Amino acid sequence: MPIYLPELLPEQLSFPPVSQAMTEPDGLLAMGGDLSPARLELAYRSGIFPWFSAGDPLLWWSPATRAVFPPQTLALNRTLRKQWQRGAYQVTLNHDFAGVIRQCAAPRPSQAETWILPPMQQAYLRLHQLGLAHSIEIWQEASLVAGLYGVQLGQLFCGESMFNRIDNGAKFALIALQQHLQHYAEGWIDCQLPNRFLLQLGAITMPRPDYLQLLRQLSNQAAPAGHWLPQQLSLSPSA
Repeated sequence: MPIYLPELLPEQLSFPPVSQAMTEPDGLLAMGGDLSPARLELAYRSGIFPWFSAGDPLLWWSPATRAVFPPQTLALNRTLRKQWQRGAYQVTLNHDFAGVIRQCAAPRPSQAETWILPPMQQAYLRLHQLGLAHSIEIWQEASLVAGLYGVQLGQLFCGESMFNRIDNGAKFALIALQQHLQHYAEGWIDCQLPNRFLLQLGAITMPRPDYLQLLRQLSNQAAPAGHWLPQQLSLSPSA
């Protein structure tokens, strides 16, 4: 039996209800549309994100189960603190968004192809220019060695991708992000889909209805002005 997938038109700024997402493949909701800032913001506020490979149409997803980091989940423990001190790393916010997304899109030993295609890179760069997307960068001297980027909705950060050029680099970036969020909010981070790495770090799984409730609650609570201006951050050790 053929599968019917709703097709969005560029002038149609709406999505089907996420309750209509498929169970196989999990979360596939619609195809088509565009990657305009208005559509991307609407997607994230609806619990939807784009994800597609080269040669595929633009696909939109809302999986039945989300991965999220609750508040106080991520910490710079003794082992990580020693590595941080030995490496003389620095962490910055929004200093090189383009560099982070470029590194996230680069081929990896376990993944030769990327889903962060040039149209996706351009779309998120536009979101960054509009103040909706942000990056955390980890530096060793003048080299960008790790980082992550995502979309901020009020007091919820929706992570998109991260990269490592050093051991534990993504952990450092996640810890820095949650500590920065906790200056004005609880520190929730949406990671979209669960995987072993995220779960080992302390992410939990959340059914879609619970995630949508959290999203509605946090997305309507604004961040203080200036919180996402480019700046250098510091990592605090765990208690």
